[in-house]
Amino acid sequence: MRVIETKGLRKSFRSPLKKQGVLGAIQHLFKPEYREIVAVTDVDLSIEAGESVAYVGPNGAGKSTTIKMLTGILLPSGGEIRVNGLHPYKDRMRNSKNIGVVFGQRTQLWWDIPVIESFTLLRDIYEVPAKTYQDNLAYFTEMLGLDEFLNQSARRLSLGQRMRCDLAVALMHNPAIIFLDEPTIGLDVAVKERIREFLKTVNRERGVTLMLTSHDLDDIEDVCRRLIIIDTGRIIYDGSIQGLLDKYVKERSIRIIASAKIDRAGAARAMPAGVEIANSSEREMTVVFDRFRYTAKNVLEIIMKTVDVVDFQLEEPDIERVVKNVYEGRLELVREA
Repeated sequence: MRVIETKGLRKSFRSPLKKQGVLGAIQHLFKPEYREIVAVTDVDLSIEAGESVAYVGPNGAGKSTTIKMLTGILLPSGGEIRVNGLHPYKDRMRNSKNIGVVFGQRTQLWWDIPVIESFTLLRDIYEVPAKTYQDNLAYFTEMLGLDEFLNQSARRLSLGQRMRCDLAVALMHNPAIIFLDEPTIGLDVAVKERIREFLKTVNRERGVTLMLTSHDLDDIEDVCRRLIIIDTGRIIYDGSIQGLLDKYVKERSIRIIASAKIDRAGAARAMPAGVEIANSSEREMTVVFDRFRYTAKNVLEIIMKTVDVVDFQLEEPDIERVVKNVYEGRLELVREA
C-alpha cells in the first residue's frame, strides 16, 4: 500500500527585489518587484508502507522543502500530493495524527518543565489512549534509555538526550510514517549508533515507514534500503543503495599484507590494464581494479605471482564517494525507470 505519493510536485517562492537605501525601500513599497525561486520541481514519489527511504542532496537541493510539503507545513505551488490518502496541507489536523516528525535543530519538548510532563501534554494533544501511551512510554524508555532524565527539564538535557526524547515524542501516537530531517546532526558516535538501531527496530517490528534526510552517509547506509537523490529541485536517482553502487562505482580495491618487503616495481609490471597499485609501504599495498573486468579472485591470483600474501582485505564500493561526486557535479545520474 502506498503511503506517500506525489506527481509533478512543485514549490516556488517569491523573493523581493529591492534597491539599496531609503529610496529603494520606498520604490518597492509602491511598485514591488519580485523574482521567482524554484525550490522543488516535477518531483514524483511513490513510497510503500514499511519502506525506509533516504532522501538526500546538497544544501539547497529541495530536501527540507519536500519534507515540509509532505508534513503539511508548506502548501505546494503545483502538482499532486497525498500522504495516507490525505492532502497534507488541506487536511493538516488529520494528517498530523498519522505522521511523526523529527527536525534535528528543533524540539517538541517544553523547555522549562520535566520531559515526562511534555510527554503527557503531547499525549493529550494527540488523544493517545491511556494503555497505548503507557505501553509506548515503557517501550521507548527501555529502547532509548530515557529513565535517567525523564524528570529533568528539557533545558538541562544534552543534545543527544533531547534527540532521544524527540524520537519518543514523534512515535508516541503510533504514526504510520515518521519524517526525520538530520536526526543525528551534532551527536557523538555512541548516540548516533543507538538512534540508528532504534529506527531500524521500529521500522522492522512496528512497520513504521521512515523517510530520512541526512548528510551523514552512515545514517543512510545503516538505516535505509532505498535512496532518492535530489539536486536543484529535481530527483536524479531513485533506487536501491546497492543499485547505485553497482551502476556508478567502477573501481574496487584490495589491501594486502605481505610476509616480506614488497617489490613495487615488479608488482606493477605484473598488473594488466584495469589493475593498478594505489599506494604501498614496505609490507602493505592497496590495489585498485575495474570490478566489471576482473573478480577479486582474479586480482589476488595476479598479485600472488610477485608478492607473498599473508593477509588481505577486500574493500567494498563506497556510497560516500558516489554521493560526494554527485554533490560536486562530477557524476551525472540517470533516474532508474
